[in-house]
Amino acid sequence: MSTKDYVEKDYYKVLGVPKDATAAEIKKTYRKLAREFHPDANKGDAKAEERFKDISEAYDVLSDEKRRKEYDEARSLFGNGGFRAGGPGGGTYNFDFGDLFSGSGAGGGGGGIGDVFGGLFNRGGRQAQPRRGADVETEVTLSFVEAVDGATVPLRMTSQAPCRTCAGTGAKSGTTPRVCPTCVGAGTVSRGQGAFALSEPCRDCKGRGMLVDDPCTVCHGSGRASSARTMQVRIPAGVQDSQRIRLKGKGAQGERGGQPGDLYVTVHVDDHPVFGRKADNLTVTVPVTFPEAALGGTIEVPTLNGPTVKLKLPAGSANGLTLRARGKGATRKDGTRGDLLVTVEVVVPKHVTGDALSALEQYREATASDDPRAALFKAAEGA
Repeated sequence: MSTKDYVEKDYYKVLGVPKDATAAEIKKTYRKLAREFHPDANKGDAKAEERFKDISEAYDVLSDEKRRKEYDEARSLFGNGGFRAGGPGGGTYNFDFGDLFSGSGAGGGGGGIGDVFGGLFNRGGRQAQPRRGADVETEVTLSFVEAVDGATVPLRMTSQAPCRTCAGTGAKSGTTPRVCPTCVGAGTVSRGQGAFALSEPCRDCKGRGMLVDDPCTVCHGSGRASSARTMQVRIPAGVQDSQRIRLKGKGAQGERGGQPGDLYVTVHVDDHPVFGRKADNLTVTVPVTFPEAALGGTIEVPTLNGPTVKLKLPAGSANGLTLRARGKGATRKDGTRGDLLVTVEVVVPKHVTGDALSALEQYREATASDDPRAALFKAAEGA
C-alpha cells in the first residue's frame, strides 16, 4: 500500500467506529469483525479475506496510541485529498496526491512529501527486504608447523539455511504465507519519536514481512532449518594461538537474496617439543658446554622444517645469552619471515672423572684469585 493510500484511507470507517471511539470500543469492534471475516470462516471467499486484511490493518494503527495520534495528525493535514493549510478564511487547498507523493517536481527528482511520510508511517507497500545471513563461529586445532606455514583444513559446520521442504517460505506444502498486515510486507515498522521516526523489525512477523497460518512441519514456520556442510578453509601462514580469523561470506545463507554471513574461526595451536614462538619470531634453547661458552666457537642450531644453521658463539658467553638467526622464524602477513631466537644454556656435567676432573682442579687453582662474588658483597655492604 502506498503512502497516499495510508493517508487517504479512513481506518475509522473500515472498523465502523467514530473518531472519538475509546480503545476498548475499538478492540471490541475489531474482535467482532475479525471473527466474521476470518479466512477460516470464509474458505475461498477472496472478498472476505481482503476485508479481513483491511480490518487487521486498521486495528493495527488505531490500537496503538502513538500510531493513532500520528495517523490522526496526518489525516488532519492531508485528509480527503486536500491540504489543510489554514489559509485565509480557513479554506482547504486541493492538490493531486499522485503528484504530491510521486516526488515528480522540477527536474523529476524525488524528495517529495511522500518521502517524509513514507518514512514516518512505513507504509510504502515494499516487499520484504533481503536479510543477511547469520555469522557462524567455529574452532580448529593446528599443529605448530601448520600454524607457521599455513594449512588448508576441512571444517564441518552446522548453520541455518532456507528449509528445503518449504523452499524457505515457512508454509506447509500446498499453502502460501500471507502478507503481514502490521508492516504490509516490509518487515519493518516505524515508531514516531517526536519529529523523528525509528525503524525496527516488525514484532508480528519477526522481520520476515509474511505470516504463516499453516506452518511447515520441518521448520515450524521459520523458513529456516539446520544445514550441515563441510568446506575446505585456508588458514594463512603465521597464525597464532587463539587468533580469530574472519572469512567473509562463508557463514549462513541469507534470506530473499540477502548476502551470506561471515565465518569466524578461532585457531588453537599445539605446542612443539623443540620450538616456541614470540610474535613472528621462533625460539629455541640450545645447550653448550662450558669450554664452548668460555672459549667461544661455532655451534650448529636446528631450524623448523629446514637445514641447520651455524652461529658464532662469542668467547665468555653467559648462560641465557640470546643469538639471532635472521629469516628463520614464522611467516609474516607480507610474506617475509621473522627470526629464530637462540637461547644459550650452559650445561654443567653432573659427574666429572679422570682427566676432566684433573683439568678442572687445575683450572680452579689457576683462577682462585678471581672471586665472581666480590662485586656482589661490595654492593651489599654499600647499600
